[in-house]
This record gives sequence, C-alpha cells and structure tokens, in this order.
Amino acid sequence: MNQITRRRALGTTAGALSVLGIAATAHAATLPATATVPAPRTGDTLDEVYQGRRIRITPAQGGGHHGGHHSPGTPTVRIDGAELHVMRNADTTWISVVNHYETFADLPSLARAAVRELQGAALVPMGGM
Repeated sequence: MNQITRRRALGTTAGALSVLGIAATAHAATLPATATVPAPRTGDTLDEVYQGRRIRITPAQGGGHHGGHHSPGTPTVRIDGAELHVMRNADTTWISVVNHYETFADLPSLARAAVRELQGAALVPMGGM
C-alpha cells in the first residue's frame, strides 16, 4: 500500500518549490538590466525610458498634488504621461497605487516596479482625486 504521509507530501512540496525558485531565478537573470540612474534628490528631475515606457519624476510643486490633499514635498511620478499616485511612508520608503503592499527606497525603483507590474497596460488616472 502506497500511502502519502505528511512528511512525504511536505518533502514533495519543498522540492517543487525549490525547482520553482530556481526557475524564477533563471527567469530573472534573463530580464533586461535596469537603468543605473541615481535616485533624484530634491529639485532633481528624472526622465528615462524603461522597458519601452517613459518614466518622468519631477520635484514637488507648492502644496502637493491632487488638489493639495497630499503632503507638500511629494514629487510627481509619471509613466507615459499619466500620473502614478505615490505616497511616502513614515519610514521614508515609498508605495504606489500599483504596488501598494511593496515598499521602495526611492522613486525610480518604485516607478520601474510599476512599469513591470503594468505589463504594458496603460496607467489609468485615479478618478475624483
């Protein structure tokens, strides 16, 4: 009788996950290298093409964007001209409406991750903001 024990099932699962991890690592190695542009400092502008999409980061203007309900000092991030809604966390990391549960140390990294996540889809502006 060939019964599947919990130990055997866990071993099989661990083996499958190991193979998937190796496949994911191999796939990541084939992705194009990201641009090595330093993060913009206050007052800096970043304008680059990443995976065929134009990313533009411009310094904060006045009392924040979206009608002033954001804190002053939040730069504007655009992907192909559409604004990517970004927020700064208390620990100084950044999140976006596209990657809301993943934090980023700088805006270029955040914008590039949003481009990857969009997978070619257009960034749709947030309504009513």
